[in-house]
Amino acid sequence: MKFDTIVLGAGIVGVSIAVHLQKLGRSVALVDRKRPGLETSFGNAGLLQREGVYPYALPRDISTWMHYAKNDSIDVHYHRDALPALAPFLWAYWRNSEPAKHAAIARQYATLIEHCVTEHEVLAREAGVTALLKPTGWIKVFHTNAAQDDEARDAERWHREFGVHYTLLDPATLQKTEPHLDPSLVGGLHYTDAVSVNDPGALVAGYAAYFERLGGRFFNGDATTLAEDGNGWRVMTQEGQVNASTAVIALGPWAKDVTAALGYRLPLAVKRGYHMHYTPQPGTVLNHPVLDVDNGFLLAPMARGIRLTTGVELAERDAPKTPVQLLRAEPVARTLFPLGERVDDEPWMGRRPCTPDMMPIIGPAPRHKNMWFAFGHAHHGLTLGAVTGRLIASMMTGEEPFIDTTPFRADRFAA
Repeated sequence: MKFDTIVLGAGIVGVSIAVHLQKLGRSVALVDRKRPGLETSFGNAGLLQREGVYPYALPRDISTWMHYAKNDSIDVHYHRDALPALAPFLWAYWRNSEPAKHAAIARQYATLIEHCVTEHEVLAREAGVTALLKPTGWIKVFHTNAAQDDEARDAERWHREFGVHYTLLDPATLQKTEPHLDPSLVGGLHYTDAVSVNDPGALVAGYAAYFERLGGRFFNGDATTLAEDGNGWRVMTQEGQVNASTAVIALGPWAKDVTAALGYRLPLAVKRGYHMHYTPQPGTVLNHPVLDVDNGFLLAPMARGIRLTTGVELAERDAPKTPVQLLRAEPVARTLFPLGERVDDEPWMGRRPCTPDMMPIIGPAPRHKNMWFAFGHAHHGLTLGAVTGRLIASMMTGEEPFIDTTPFRADRFAA
């Protein structure tokens, strides 16, 4: 079977790329081992973070490191046996988190973030899934005035530098906005430009269905079978061999398996994370996604229930689940909001694909003709999926990209 392009990976990034290429007249084969939206894109916090202009840096103060070293927090957990392999990544990540470097990275990263909501709105409208996008923003809540003051200073700086909009909430306004939250909270900070998605997996599936209506084809297949074939590429699927002149690797945390086989040494690591759904107690409602800043977990209203998500777990990508952060978070979360029974049989685990400079890899493969990379979106895969889709499609078809793509190219690393 012959196509113009093979897109490997049917998460939000790969599906968005496939849609945009198909819209531009390319015949596209979308290949994944599972149906679209069932891996990393399924289990996130469901946020399109227009305020997320500063990617998540590694803390650099000693007190925070000493706190995390105890390995008993909700927001960070680590596997000791994984640290030696992660050390080079963490060292580079730490260096790039230096404030001046982080600020420079943010100026480049913001060029992607500023389009995140509008690009999703376009795709959602065309795909007929706008009901999944909730323009409610999201709220950080605080147990101490010091924590609120720190976050407010950052929000004001982001407003001045990047036009991020926010509203500070005093206790009374917070209680009016979210009447069933812990009344002892000292206040909140509402990022009003963000959009919440109450079923991220359904959003990806909706985009994928639109892709197929446009004439694209989805195949269950093994991305690791990708190989050069004359002047193009081939991959094996359950329906047979698929050939194309161009290929896109959009495999998220599994991208390294394929790029390494092609001879690339890209500094891609994973931050794992967990979620669990709960029913709300009768008569209660959560109107916005809410992050407990002091304790490091987030509650989000989803189609399946209230989703509790945890922070970062540093571990080997395929190591067995260790959902201790959920176990730590659940009793604390019940004091923040009246959670009912668990909905899920077991915790869900996902893997965020991360680079040490906190920016995704988007652009041509340095040493292979007609090969493109689109992965490494870390905490903002859902946020930046639609942006990346249009950006890659424009580059592949010779259109002028709508932003400068140089900062995101793979050759910024010694690939």
